[in-house]
Amino acid sequence: MDVNVQRPKRRDNVLSTLNMTIEVLNLAKEASSITPAKAAFGSVSAILVMIRVRSFLFYLDEFQAHMSVGLNGQPSGLR
Repeated sequence: MDVNVQRPKRRDNVLSTLNMTIEVLNLAKEASSITPAKAAFGSVSAILVMIRVRSFLFYLDEFQAHMSVGLNGQPSGLR
């Protein structure tokens, strides 16, 4: 199987797992009655959101590197 085909599937699986984990942590934070546990769940959730955003930005940078070149070396955008 082509490596380029597996990469988006793996990335989608990782992002969906990350989203699910963030949701579970948010639910645990809401359900918890212990203040330190709420702070811990909230902190871990915030860190995972930062990781998710960073991986999405990395994906966009990778995608932009494969854009076709237009006239005079200017990017022509998506086709």
